[in-house]
Amino acid sequence: MDIALLLNIFPTQIDLFFNIRNNQTVYIKSIKIKIMKKFIFTIAILGFAIQGFSQNVDKGKAVYTKTCIACHQATGAGIPGAFPPLAKSDYLNADVNRAIKQVIKGSNAPITVNGKKYTTAMPAQALSDQQIADVLTYVYASWGNKKNTITPAMVKAQRK
Repeated sequence: MDIALLLNIFPTQIDLFFNIRNNQTVYIKSIKIKIMKKFIFTIAILGFAIQGFSQNVDKGKAVYTKTCIACHQATGAGIPGAFPPLAKSDYLNADVNRAIKQVIKGSNAPITVNGKKYTTAMPAQALSDQQIADVLTYVYASWGNKKNTITPAMVKAQRK
C-alpha cells in the first residue's frame, strides 16, 4: 500500500476506542493525529532505507563471492603474506575513496594493512558503478568494518 494513501486514511479526528474504565471512548485530537502521521511516515521511511541497505548488502555479497573471495577469502581475512585482510582493516576503513579507486583502477603499490606489508598487485575490477557500490557496502558492513554505505555516485566520482 502506498504510504501517502495510508497516511490519508487517518481523518483529522479519529474515533479510536480504548477500553478504559466504563468503556469510555477516547477521542484523539487532530494535533495528535498529525504527530501519529509523522511518526508512521518516519518509521516507513526508515524501513525502506533499511530494506534498501539490506538489498545492497545482499547484492554486494553476490559480487564479492564471484570477484573477491579467491584472494580475500570468505571471512575477509585474506591470505597472510599474499592478500591483505578486509576484515577490521585499518587501511580500508581509513579512506573510502581510496578503497573505491583501488577497486576501479587496481594497484601495484605496496600497502600496509593492520601493521603488515603487502606487495601483491591488485588488478582493476571490471565492475559497474552499482556493483562496486554494492560490494564495498557489503565489505564495510561485514567483519567489524565501519558500516559505510557506498553509492554509485561516489564510485562515479572516483572514475575521473
